[in-house]
Amino acid sequence: MASDKPDEYSEVQREFSRRRFLRNAGITAAAIPAYAGLVDILTEQGASAATYRRNDNVAAFASHPKYKFVMDNHVTTNPFFTATIYGCQDACALTGTSFQWVGSTNSVVSAMVSAFNAGIASGANGIGCPLIDNTAFNGPTASALSHGIPVIAYNADVSAGVKNGRMAYVGQNNLTAGAAVAEGILALGIGKGDLVAGIIATPGTGNIQPRLDGAKPVFAKAGIDFVEVGTSATVGAPEYNKIAAWYAGHKTVKFMMSVDSGDSDAVAQFITKQNLKGKVGASVWDVGLPVCQAINAGTVDATVDQQAYLQGFDTIMQLFLWNISGGLMVPTDTDTGVGIVTKKNVAPYLKANRFEGTSAAQKVLTTPSSIA
Repeated sequence: MASDKPDEYSEVQREFSRRRFLRNAGITAAAIPAYAGLVDILTEQGASAATYRRNDNVAAFASHPKYKFVMDNHVTTNPFFTATIYGCQDACALTGTSFQWVGSTNSVVSAMVSAFNAGIASGANGIGCPLIDNTAFNGPTASALSHGIPVIAYNADVSAGVKNGRMAYVGQNNLTAGAAVAEGILALGIGKGDLVAGIIATPGTGNIQPRLDGAKPVFAKAGIDFVEVGTSATVGAPEYNKIAAWYAGHKTVKFMMSVDSGDSDAVAQFITKQNLKGKVGASVWDVGLPVCQAINAGTVDATVDQQAYLQGFDTIMQLFLWNISGGLMVPTDTDTGVGIVTKKNVAPYLKANRFEGTSAAQKVLTTPSSIA
């Protein structure tokens, strides 16, 4: 269903925390002479040397070992995590460290556990891992901590009330995000008795299932007929074909809510190819270029920016600070937010950039004239 209420949907949007993080980091560092170089690194790419010049005589940090970190992942080749990898690369460049990108290509927990344990055996100085299973990572986490290796969960965390031992979580609150998206869908005019499909690649996994779980009570209260549709962990044709097969038997569906990047691209592609614009609405997840182009074209109503870059950058920075401070800088939770992107604010996402994973180029982007 096409929306005539973009302003109501956009009220859910929050200020982007990545920009807030970098701005505040710059203000803090500028006030401390020892960190002057850090400010310059964050700002100098693409700027004139006369305006921004790093003072190489002032080190941002004390001389330290070249720490090595392990970033375990559940879908290592998924395009969503391209921005996360760039975030890791940039944090390592800032700190003179390195990282390994390991794990599974298709959410096989046992492969992730093996990669986690290999990181411990290699003497990693820190491990980041999406905790997509509530129990499988408990043993490896405990083992890492017992060896003095800090562990941070990123992108996915164990469910509320479940104890894992990880030191912090860097990522979106998936339950809250799911509820926010559901409220936004209702604001578009979806109401009692309408059929809404929750499209999910891997039902039950801790990184995306909570998004649907957060939406369910909102839909239930409104009398929405909400069904989950499982697709595939393999990005591309398998996801598209599952969506097409389900739609063939449920053509009364009014709205599709996708909760992962691969399915989001597939939903955008499906609605476009089947000429369903204005007939089937869509709210999806993540800010890949195909999705943002679909939003700009009016094929998709909205998507969610969970700031994949920050999930890598902040995880590496916190693991580094723990090491260089001798454990004094204890990792803290970072909520990467619920940035609702609609046609009203999609323009910046259409430009290829490193922060959303659509370009590897180091480039300073134009800042918004207002963040109100």
